[in-house]
Amino acid sequence: MKMVVLDGYTENPGDLSWEALGRLGALTVHDRTSLTDEAEIIGRIGTAEIVLTNKTPLSRRTLDACPGIRLIAVLATGYNVVDYEYAAQRGIPVCNVPAYGTAAVGQFAIAMLLEICHHVAHHSETVHQGRWQASPDFCYWDDPQIELEGKTMGIIGFGRIGQRTGQIARALGMQLLACSPHESEAGRALAEYVDLDTLLARADVIALHCPLFPETEGLINQHTIAKMKDGVILLNNSRGQLIVEQDLADALNSGKVFAAGLDVVSSEPIRADNPLLTAKNCLITPHISWASKESRQRIMDCTVRNVKAFLEGRPVNVVNL
Repeated sequence: MKMVVLDGYTENPGDLSWEALGRLGALTVHDRTSLTDEAEIIGRIGTAEIVLTNKTPLSRRTLDACPGIRLIAVLATGYNVVDYEYAAQRGIPVCNVPAYGTAAVGQFAIAMLLEICHHVAHHSETVHQGRWQASPDFCYWDDPQIELEGKTMGIIGFGRIGQRTGQIARALGMQLLACSPHESEAGRALAEYVDLDTLLARADVIALHCPLFPETEGLINQHTIAKMKDGVILLNNSRGQLIVEQDLADALNSGKVFAAGLDVVSSEPIRADNPLLTAKNCLITPHISWASKESRQRIMDCTVRNVKAFLEGRPVNVVNL
């Protein structure tokens, strides 16, 4: 069985091993493949029967040009880079890796919040620059220090990751509101389920943990921002397209939104003209919530299981058939 990995570097920059996958067939691993050059994508796939991708898109045209494809394995949970509906028409299963990053992504959301509240990196840098040595006082701070005890976090999307973020927030003494199309007993044990407008009005901190669907695209916009508390903090390490970025930049610059912590943006890598790059109090990291070694090892292990199960005639984690 001929297999090709189109963009393996972010999954494995050298600290993991492709060996277990390679034992299942003839494996070629490309660190990167152009996201926009469809001819290169088609050429890289060639006659491969199993295609593994993270962010390299697989369009209808690509699928038509590569008739040998029998399985598409996505090295992530999200699979919108694949024309999975057309793949289903062609009888090609698309499988993903569910739930690999629950701990890491929840932890990262809180890390962004704590950085906004305390600006730890900035103050450490000033100390190393000699400012504390020269200070006339025993301490100093350049930004407001914010205590989270007693404040309310509203979490939009309350699945595994949303609940993990909520568990950590509860440990910090926060009250929780949740808005989700699906309620659960585990969720009710952590948070009060409310509708979106109620969450927007009551939350001091809003965390986005919902998937990107047509109904959630642009969820955070000038109209929903207007319903939020003045001085709210917004966190997003889900999908960048959940936010209308110019509207958020305007709200940050006006002070309506006190600060934002973002690990994702609408176009990645980020474009030089993204308005959030020059907005006030906007923390942006390069889509790394998922990137702990432990999480990436889970992706590798699950992908090996996905491919092995397909070869044994019992596909698992299939999202389109």
